[in-house]
Amino acid sequence: MNLDANKLMSISEAVDRFVPDGAHISIGGFTINRNPMAAVYEIIRQKKRHLHLYAHSNGQGVDELVGAGCVDRLEIAYGGNGRFAPTCIRFRKAVESGRLAVEDYSNYQMTLRFMAGAMGVPFLPTRSSLGSDIANRWGFSATLRREESRLPDQKLVVLDNPFDGWCDTEKVVLVPAINPDVTIIHLQAADRQGTGRITGLPFADVEQAKAARRLIVTCETLVEDDRLRDAPEHNQIPFFCVDAVVHLPMGAWPTACYHHYDYDPSRLHQYRQAALDDGRYREYLETEILSTVSHEEMIGRINPGQLEKIKADERTGYAGGLDRR
Repeated sequence: MNLDANKLMSISEAVDRFVPDGAHISIGGFTINRNPMAAVYEIIRQKKRHLHLYAHSNGQGVDELVGAGCVDRLEIAYGGNGRFAPTCIRFRKAVESGRLAVEDYSNYQMTLRFMAGAMGVPFLPTRSSLGSDIANRWGFSATLRREESRLPDQKLVVLDNPFDGWCDTEKVVLVPAINPDVTIIHLQAADRQGTGRITGLPFADVEQAKAARRLIVTCETLVEDDRLRDAPEHNQIPFFCVDAVVHLPMGAWPTACYHHYDYDPSRLHQYRQAALDDGRYREYLETEILSTVSHEEMIGRINPGQLEKIKADERTGYAGGLDRR
């Protein structure tokens, strides 16, 4: 193991190397918090297709990948952008049109599935979804499961508790592990080797990172010295899991990155209006994403006054006084 390895590269190189057409990919973040948006936009620019996407409870990242036609299949607990889109708009349109195959799980089940992948076990047991119809409602057919070797034979398995009599639980649900080809997460800080630090809620990012065969880390701050080693207990991402480090300030925009910037209500409103109409959405893709050659160019188009409005307060980690309407 080379401790001096420099994994630093551009987002275009990382996506080109680790996200081929047809890949099984996972993206981190939660609704409109810390989505790896710069990587999402680069996937769209490179016109990646037929992706199988896994997400916990994501919002903007999932919606834009689906809307751009990059994703054929999705496994997720929830897709929404809070008050801006309680259900993601392009995601909903794709499901209703039959273009996107979706399999849904509970929030806890998705976390356990990534955890199983990180642990190297084929499944984990839970009681989550007992009493619901989640286990019976399949988004992927039995035929697809037979044809696609990466999919488990069944969505979930409900079986009798083998330790019945030892506790009161009669049934358990087995959730299958997820091992994506690549996971992409956005962090507050990382070094060139890949050691990463998340400030605030980690969501399921750590489990997603450790479950993947490859891991792309994008970060707000690239730590040039040994600062992350001063408090190693605060580092959630070990360097040996990481294949690419990309320094991308504002890399989660227009979603929030705690202690750096808040979500951008102006952009999310603009996106919502475009996403509701097919014609306006095609125009949005062309003018806002495909016409830019890089993340830096996209961020350079943001009104400086808006950047100041979403800048995080040093004490609270959020933008004080931000008009969130």
